[in-house]
Amino acid sequence: MNARAQVLLWLTQRVSGALLAVAVTVHLATLIYAVRGGLSAAEIIARVHGNVAWLVFYLIFVAAAAVHAPLGLRVILAETTPLKAPLPGMLASLFGLALAILGWRAAFLLFASGAA
Repeated sequence: MNARAQVLLWLTQRVSGALLAVAVTVHLATLIYAVRGGLSAAEIIARVHGNVAWLVFYLIFVAAAAVHAPLGLRVILAETTPLKAPLPGMLASLFGLALAILGWRAAFLLFASGAA
């Protein structure tokens, strides 16, 4: 892999990591606030259901995770297993695709039906 591609992957991982840091903080702070306010899981889900802002938030959250995790996994597979290129990248990409599909499915189900 050429140096430019490596720099792009490095930058992509850092940007997705920054997005994840914000998303995790918002997610946890909101849940802590809601639970301390006496809301049950069912009440939290009812409030999130049908809310476009929360749908967009969770779609971005999932996208960041689906980009960030496979980039790290690719490096781990390449450095700690006997797998040769391009197999680590292909396996990591499949993992990222699965994360995206499952996460977006959960977000859309939560938005549409109130249960993921």
